[in-house]
Amino acid sequence: MNVDDVVAARVEAARVRIQAAKRRREELSAARARGLAARHANKLRRLAARVSDETPAAPNPPKENP
Repeated sequence: MNVDDVVAARVEAARVRIQAAKRRREELSAARARGLAARHANKLRRLAARVSDETPAAPNPPKENP
């Protein structure tokens, strides 16, 4: 095994590590985006449920001027 073979093996190993890290970052980013979308959807559902459960308040009677 000569020096060029050793360098080529190290370069290839580095390339594999870089690709694995890139793939891992992409997967985490996609999972983060899905989680964020799910949290926003849940928040909107909670807000809609709260608004639909609330009954409108009775209007205040007009004040009389003395």
